[in-house]
Amino acid sequence: MKPISLYILSAAFALSSTAAVAQKQTPPAGGEPRNFTLPAKQEFTLPNGLQATLVPYGALPKVTVSLIVQVGNVHEQESENGLADITGQLMREGTASLNAKQIADQAARMGGSVNVSVGSNQTSISGSVLSEYGPELVKLLADLVQHPAFPESEMARIKNDFKRNMNLARSQPSTQADVKFRMALYKGHAYGRDLPTDAQINAFTTEQVRDFYQRQFGAQRTGVYVAGKFEANAMRQAITSALSEWQQGPPPRIEIAQPVTKPDLLLLDRPGAPQSTLIIGLPTIDPSHPDYTKLRVMNSLLGGSFGSRITSNIRENKGYTYSPRSTVAPRYRVADWSEVADVTTEHTGNSLKEIVNEVERLQKEAPSPEELKGIQNYEAGLFVLRNSTPEGIINQLSFLDLHGLPDTYLTNQVQAIHAVTPQEVKDLTKKYIRPEDMTMVVVGDKKVITPQIKKFQAETKKKAL
Repeated sequence: MKPISLYILSAAFALSSTAAVAQKQTPPAGGEPRNFTLPAKQEFTLPNGLQATLVPYGALPKVTVSLIVQVGNVHEQESENGLADITGQLMREGTASLNAKQIADQAARMGGSVNVSVGSNQTSISGSVLSEYGPELVKLLADLVQHPAFPESEMARIKNDFKRNMNLARSQPSTQADVKFRMALYKGHAYGRDLPTDAQINAFTTEQVRDFYQRQFGAQRTGVYVAGKFEANAMRQAITSALSEWQQGPPPRIEIAQPVTKPDLLLLDRPGAPQSTLIIGLPTIDPSHPDYTKLRVMNSLLGGSFGSRITSNIRENKGYTYSPRSTVAPRYRVADWSEVADVTTEHTGNSLKEIVNEVERLQKEAPSPEELKGIQNYEAGLFVLRNSTPEGIINQLSFLDLHGLPDTYLTNQVQAIHAVTPQEVKDLTKKYIRPEDMTMVVVGDKKVITPQIKKFQAETKKKAL
């Protein structure tokens, strides 16, 4: 290549780099925030108590159907730890008239698939197919939830898979810390239980699964959500025809936890660990509280986003960790706030100190309007993204129903996010995120980190005097 060509290329590269930097420094102004418009929905209730919600959404010729039953791990007795999971996994193995392969084949023929998932509060039986097969999907899912076969032949495999998953999870320091944290906050409640052991899983029988199903599942606890492109009358007729004869079952009920607010530091030894896993947090308000949306914005600024203060401090500036994050975890009528981070062992104490420092700084000084504006745009954008698919719409509607929230929680969400003021962020931090009341869990090399933790505790005690 001739020298003159190299010169031209170099100059072009330099100009391009300069332009890139200039573009990075002056991003385009964001658009005007707009509230989310929930598509007109059709709701009806069957005589047995089952509720249905139909929401036309999008132009793609697909429809998503979810049967969400208020049955989860929270409905297990202490001796049934993990039984809801086994029930859900066996449910997908077939019905009185179809085996697992036939169910999968039918769903595939409709251009989709079906799935059963179990969470703390709910079990979801759902699927997505081409629009013209929507009524057939309803029939298939209704068969799964009403006539599960719970085949004995699959029990051993299901239990072995479940044990492997639990043992793998138990070996992870993040899970160890999470379990310890929940056990401390929700002692005596299902939210505070340990992972099921091999012995507990081995002891389950198909008779127990059937008994759990009979005691917990039924129409009164079930909501059917349909979102996507579909023919409304046909879907309503399909739901009515397929689910009207289902047993009414027990009414919805979740025992409300009484979380414990207790300053404590719990250390789990992990000899030789190159990192320490930290969880620092406390109980806080749940989604039904008027301050909840404001709390989420505050959390995003403090530690819940990539541009948050705690992340900037211990990741960008100090280099103690790679992916710290704080969250507000809603459960049922309760919630908890926590900061989670995997930090280098040598900076375990410093990380605790910096996290607490950032909380206290936000308690004392309101953020600038510019800093808050960036976070509000981020939160509003996330909210819009969550509603951009039929599955997202169903998740949002199910969230409203579980927590007893009105539609305006969704339709006014963007406006509510942008209405939060810097002073409110400061006041909410002081009111709800109090380091002196936090439970701290550290999983790491006890021999190395104990002196650091003692130093952190001594400095905290001295500061409080």
